[in-house]
Amino acid sequence: MKFAAPAYLASYFLSILGNSIAAVALPLIVLRTTGSVLGTGSVAAATAIPAIFAGLFMGVVIDRFNRRDCSIVTDLISAFSIAALPIVDQIFGLTLSWFILLGIVGSLGDLPGLAARTALLPAILRHSGASAERMAGFSQVLVSLAMLAGPALAGTLMAVLPGSTVLWITAGTSLLAAMTTFLIPRQVGEVPAGESASNVQPGGTGWKAVREGWHVLLRSPFLVAVAAISSLSIMAFGALQGLILPVYFTGIDQPSSLGFVLSAMAVGTLAGGAIYGIAGGRGARRRWLMTGLIGTTIGFAAIATLASVTTILIGAVILGLSSALYSGLFGVLAIERVPEHVRGRIAGIQNALITAAVPLGIMGAAVLIEVGSLLVAVVAAAGVWGVAVATGLFAPALRDLAPGSIATDDSLHSEAVNDLADARPALVDSSSALTG
Repeated sequence: MKFAAPAYLASYFLSILGNSIAAVALPLIVLRTTGSVLGTGSVAAATAIPAIFAGLFMGVVIDRFNRRDCSIVTDLISAFSIAALPIVDQIFGLTLSWFILLGIVGSLGDLPGLAARTALLPAILRHSGASAERMAGFSQVLVSLAMLAGPALAGTLMAVLPGSTVLWITAGTSLLAAMTTFLIPRQVGEVPAGESASNVQPGGTGWKAVREGWHVLLRSPFLVAVAAISSLSIMAFGALQGLILPVYFTGIDQPSSLGFVLSAMAVGTLAGGAIYGIAGGRGARRRWLMTGLIGTTIGFAAIATLASVTTILIGAVILGLSSALYSGLFGVLAIERVPEHVRGRIAGIQNALITAAVPLGIMGAAVLIEVGSLLVAVVAAAGVWGVAVATGLFAPALRDLAPGSIATDDSLHSEAVNDLADARPALVDSSSALTG
């Protein structure tokens, strides 16, 4: 195996680790600095919408320029947005406005960075000869390790070091991720000849290119099914993790148990990723999908019973392990079935949908708890989860999952372009509705 694959995995881990540390450290620093709980929440809210739009529009850039370079630039943006905080604090003094402004700058790096890495992965596989199943499985393992280590590291650093030092360390992880990606040969990230040119029409606009990404997604029953499963499951789990479990644990006077649940889920995801990385290439793919979906349903049901902390912990492990199985499979299928010329845009759209699904789930749960009860919110979340699982089990597009070659050849590109041309008249109205 060439060095490109290990460098890719290392940069992926460092980037997720930095985000994981920031997710814990930044709210604490904002709270310490401003003394306002409302201000802390407003920083997260103010950066959510720019992050979604950045994910959508930066996909166009990723499909037009070197994807390895895009990964480096997005990590540098993330590093700058964090490193600027202690610098601004020394020169001007940090205020809520500065936190929001630099948070918006950081949002230009997070989702686009994830999309750039997703679009780069097929080229890494071609260059290194690595197995798609192993890369998908080990990526899940590294995400789990980052999610386990990040919060613990952030809590420890915040306890023993000044906030400014923690910010420098956090920025350093993103900088190190960029430096590691730099070790990947630049030619690996080049968009194949003829691919980027097909999307850069004279007088063309970025908005038109975004619409083309939507057209390709909506023309693919496979991509529609995957987007629906991902968005609905994340919405249901967002409600469970973001509000239902905190309310439950607070009610039984065990608020710290939420951290154990998230750690248990990360352990399960780590195990599931390792299993898929080692054995994912064996056996029928449909069997992997059904095992993952049925397993996640069992795990979600165990958590949703709210029977006891032990039951919830067991459910969290099962949920994490099972979700890693079908997530790994979806990653492999995306490599095979997403046309090369729209990889960045498809990844950006999917990431934006998932990002939007989390607050929608939390807000929905909040309304149901307020006007109904905790039980009503649990039932509703379980219903959304059930729709996601039913989509995976019964969608015709997910019945035939036979292996195929990585989607890069000229014939696939020509077919995608022709489909896109045929789709424009039929889908222009739906695209306008989606884009407002």
